[in-house]
Amino acid sequence: MYKSIILIYIVVFVAYILFSRQPDYFDGETTTATIHWIKDSTQKTIPKAVFTINKIQYAIDARYVLRNLPEGKQIQVIYETANPEKAAVYDFWGYWITWGELMASILLLVALIEIAKAINKNPTPEALIEQMEYKPIKKRKYD
Repeated sequence: MYKSIILIYIVVFVAYILFSRQPDYFDGETTTATIHWIKDSTQKTIPKAVFTINKIQYAIDARYVLRNLPEGKQIQVIYETANPEKAAVYDFWGYWITWGELMASILLLVALIEIAKAINKNPTPEALIEQMEYKPIKKRKYD
């Protein structure tokens, strides 16, 4: 029971991750960007990934939980050619796996396991008798 639930969970989670990324993995382009610490509108210094496409310079926010980016580091960014200003840092942590999706999916897995346990925990007496009296019918190989 647990193996099938976990297998279904992994297949669905991988499919969700593969087809829900923005910018899209299949249609997106990757390029190299450089990290620069720049002040934002609140005068707080944040890391920005700066890259150039068609002689136009773009700067995107490169902050993410548990990601430390030093000044001058070269990283990959992924963008859609129609909207390069909506690019994202192309990294396993932050692009492919986000902390919110990871926590929600783990909670969903635990909930599914608990639901499966609750369904199979206390069968009715009639169901137990039916299960004990069951005898498979012998069928011919070819009818």
